[in-house]
Amino acid sequence: MAMNDDLQKRIQQAMADPKNLGEMADADSVGTVGNSDCGEMLRMWVKFREDGGRKIIDKASFQSFGCETAIAVASLATELIRGKTAEEALALKTEELAGELGPLPPMKIHCAQLVEGALRSALAPQTAPAPVSAPKSAPTLLDSISNLAASGGKITFLDETSA
Repeated sequence: MAMNDDLQKRIQQAMADPKNLGEMADADSVGTVGNSDCGEMLRMWVKFREDGGRKIIDKASFQSFGCETAIAVASLATELIRGKTAEEALALKTEELAGELGPLPPMKIHCAQLVEGALRSALAPQTAPAPVSAPKSAPTLLDSISNLAASGGKITFLDETSA
């Protein structure tokens, strides 16, 4: 099933002004996922704040080696999770993360799954790393991914068949 013109227009609108694109030096948690079949990778940074005794997501950002659909979904998802607890954000279904893009065709579901995987990686309590300190010269996403194994991090590859 090909993407319809309406979906393509919504993706182009999201791409014209992507939200929360870029690394976050003071993040509380970082999640990275990749899909070995298509070569896409996505990293998401999350910063929390206290609100009425609850730890909620204050902001999130992302970087992506991926198609326009993955970037559009990540942009929408980082807006969608703001103000939610980690548990509330983790409860969101793949199709909810695509937000106003609406239903994605089967060939593009993996884009939303990539975003969901990065979100889960960043929010999983047992794997959340210590806060990231600002490097003197911010590494690129490629540098970060290349150095990930040496720093004890992990990349989670998504299974295309788990749609």
